[in-house]
This record gives sequence, C-alpha cells and structure tokens, in this order.
Amino acid sequence: METNFFTLLTGAKPLVFIILTGVLGGGAAYLSGRALALKWRPVWQLVIYMALLTAAVRFLHYALFGEVLLSLQYYLVAYAVIMGMALLGYRLTRVKQMVTQYYWLYERAGPFGWRQKRAGA
Repeated sequence: METNFFTLLTGAKPLVFIILTGVLGGGAAYLSGRALALKWRPVWQLVIYMALLTAAVRFLHYALFGEVLLSLQYYLVAYAVIMGMALLGYRLTRVKQMVTQYYWLYERAGPFGWRQKRAGA
C-alpha cells in the first residue's frame, strides 16, 4: 500500500477524504453554521455540534472504507476541516444579517466583516 503525507495525516485516500469529509461533512457543517447564525445562536455552540458531526463523519470513514475509527489525530484533522466550514457558514450569514437587518447602522466591509456607517454618509 502506498503511503504519502496526506494519507499519514488524514488516514484516508485523498479522494475519499475530500468527498466524505470535505464535501459531505463540510457541506453539513456549512449549513449548520448558517442555521445557528440565522437563529442568532452564539458561536460557541458550533464547537459542540461540530464535534458530534465529526464523530459521525469518522464513523462513515470506518464503516464504508475500513479506516481507523478511534484515532485522535485523524479526528482532529477532520474536526479542523469541518469546524472551518461551519465557521465560514456562520460568519457569512452573520455579516449578511447585520448589513440587511441594521442597514442604517452598518455597511459591508468585505466578505467577512461589517463596519459602522459614517454619520455624514
């Protein structure tokens, strides 16, 4: 079996990791982050929910492809990817909320931020 750095880091073949963790898990994480932002929930709740989602994704790696189930390293790598996607969904949604619901106070300052409008503008 051929091993490379990616396989040593993630415990999976690159295509399997990208599809299962990146696309499926990351897509679910993005939508979860978006949902929490839409309900005005605090960002710390993502930490708990994404830990559970990562456990489910790691179980799918184990059940479908026979990969290692209980490995802290592989779990943390998958958690970093999933948490990153969740934070992306949360932040983009929160920025949109702030500039649309409080349009008289805030304006967009790039894709990830907003700023207070100037008094004269």
